[in-house]
Amino acid sequence: MSHRFSIPPRILPRRGRAPSKPGAPTGQVQSLTRGLSILEALARSGSGLTLTDVAHRVQLPPSTTHRLLATLEKMGYVHQAGDLGLWFIGLQAFAVGTTFLANRDFVAESHAYMHRLMEQAGETANLAILDGTEAVFVAQVQCHEMMRTLVKLGSRVPLHASGVGKALFAALPDAQVDAILKVKGLPRITENTIVAMETMWAALRVIRQRGYSFDDEEHARSTRCVGAAIYDEHAEPLGAISIAGPSARLSDERVRHLGKIVAHLAEELTLHLGGRWPHPF
Repeated sequence: MSHRFSIPPRILPRRGRAPSKPGAPTGQVQSLTRGLSILEALARSGSGLTLTDVAHRVQLPPSTTHRLLATLEKMGYVHQAGDLGLWFIGLQAFAVGTTFLANRDFVAESHAYMHRLMEQAGETANLAILDGTEAVFVAQVQCHEMMRTLVKLGSRVPLHASGVGKALFAALPDAQVDAILKVKGLPRITENTIVAMETMWAALRVIRQRGYSFDDEEHARSTRCVGAAIYDEHAEPLGAISIAGPSARLSDERVRHLGKIVAHLAEELTLHLGGRWPHPF
């Protein structure tokens, strides 16, 4: 994502009041705001920045930028390296970030999104994680319908024949998909289960392109499911959410509509969890 920066017009201060400065919104500590802006600029660059580059990106004088970098360097949040004197994110910033990841409660953080998905779709919402060559259900929000599709938490479903499974399957690298297929194959579960390798690869390409999976009674008769993967900070699958219901309520047209809803919510949840959505696929 690109960011555009513009220098605000100069505003003459009123008598008795200090002039406002860029980068310090009302109620914020100016030096802290500037320091965090520098960290964000370095994090976005990836390949390091010179002092001049940093100053330009955060719209500060080089002298001010250098003082802030020196302070951050003493605390371990940035470091300078290379013949060109490039600045990089430091180990302390990494330590703080990994603490957030370690404390992240994936299931608890997902519950509000699952409830919203259930309300928008009118069908039961599920959350699953990848465990080896299978998907495991870890949470569920039941819909209000008398006839609804339920799963037992902790139960497992195959990757090739379920909504959450196919969403996770498509999110894996081709080499890992190929390895799983060689080990597990494509066992038939219902008459609709995909059992041909070329058909499965074609289905995974479609899922990657549109952002959601579709289980058309491939795991259970009279049940349809739409799912989408949730990604971690490395753009690797953290889990998958889905909605499931009776085939009689999930027409082809409704599946296409719900697919977009599930994919959008999965992207929202990915960003909320600090993950990175691998779009375009």
